[in-house]
Amino acid sequence: MNLSTLLLRSLLVGSLAFTVVACSDNDAETAGEKIDEAVTDVGNKVEDVCEDVKKEANAKDTDC
Repeated sequence: MNLSTLLLRSLLVGSLAFTVVACSDNDAETAGEKIDEAVTDVGNKVEDVCEDVKKEANAKDTDC
């Protein structure tokens, strides 16, 4: 799986999470917290993939 595929999937999951939260929960604060958690999770996954790609490319700096 390449980076662009993972990013696309992550964005789709984030969008789906936003839609589900918005439809199932009328409490704005709780919905906002759930969205924030989903965005953080996606960001962490993207960073992990970036680090893996750099590691596979034998980059000196593997931090993203």
